Amino acid sequence: MSKNKKSEIGFFEKYLTVWVILCMVLGILIGKYLPTIPEFLGQFEYANVSVPIAILIWIMIYPMMMKVDFISIKNVGKNPKGLFITWITNWIIKPFTMYGIAAFFFYVVFKSIIPPDLAKDYLAGAVLLGAAPCTAMVFVWSHLTKGDPAYTVIQVATNDLIILIAFTPIVALLLGISGVVVPWNTLILSVVLFVVIPLAAGIITRLTVIGNKGEEYLNHTFLPKFNHITIVGLLLTLIIIFSFQGNVIVENPLHIGLIAVPLIIQTFLIFFVAYIAAKMLKLPHNIAAPAGMIGASNFFELAVAVAIALFGTTSPVALATIVGVLVEVPVMLILVKIANNTTSWFPEREMNRE
Repeated sequence: MSKNKKSEIGFFEKYLTVWVILCMVLGILIGKYLPTIPEFLGQFEYANVSVPIAILIWIMIYPMMMKVDFISIKNVGKNPKGLFITWITNWIIKPFTMYGIAAFFFYVVFKSIIPPDLAKDYLAGAVLLGAAPCTAMVFVWSHLTKGDPAYTVIQVATNDLIILIAFTPIVALLLGISGVVVPWNTLILSVVLFVVIPLAAGIITRLTVIGNKGEEYLNHTFLPKFNHITIVGLLLTLIIIFSFQGNVIVENPLHIGLIAVPLIIQTFLIFFVAYIAAKMLKLPHNIAAPAGMIGASNFFELAVAVAIALFGTTSPVALATIVGVLVEVPVMLILVKIANNTTSWFPEREMNRE
């Protein structure tokens, strides 16, 4: 089984970490030396959501949504344990561990390096990240770990609903801010763009292809044509994101490194909390891996948008959320490798067979 899985990994996927690093560097260089490019792309924005990035994320998600069928979605209710893990990890554990870890590093470990006022702002940025678990990008991590696409959709959809209710009070509680302004149009637009539209398009495409050519053609001929599109979309997204933040990253190298430390520790911690909980509950790997990924990664679009709305584009709070973008992909790729190398921890069965 492990040999077959390794043989399926092509040259492009095998060195994905290298391509990611190269695209991040390219994006930073573009932002630094060709600022007219991100300035031009930055004009295409609505409700704090970059239209070019939204299109690329849609391109990433669409191929995975074509794998979702209604039968699998119905079967989700037969095994709700993965959903409970996602909800508890994301909303009862994650925001508070982020606060605790970030406060420890900013106020204690880095006390002699980071002034108190900056430490407070960096903590605010970390809290915004911790209170916004991932939505769109989790489909990519699920895809790379061969997660169950139908189950992942339900995990993300329910998570989005909880964000609408829980994000504001959690941030207000942890930061002591009485008037937290949440850009609801950003939230709603993100849910529509990154879940509703690609899911609808994927289901329509799936039903159309099956109706015309059959399910065997869909699985063995049609879907394989989209194998590399998700990864290409990811790499292009990174180039654009880092071109937007090129100057910020170049001008704050030390503090970016310091901010990254608690964020990275938090990411590994939350992944293993959910992943080991799934192992203890004897869930299959294609449910356990996405459960770990959705909590470990962050809804950075929302975090950055709220930081800008509350504190301004040049604030240290916004910088901290941007560092979340900087560290997320490399760290998540490491977790993808860990998940793919630990499939033997989990029973060899799939949710829709139960």
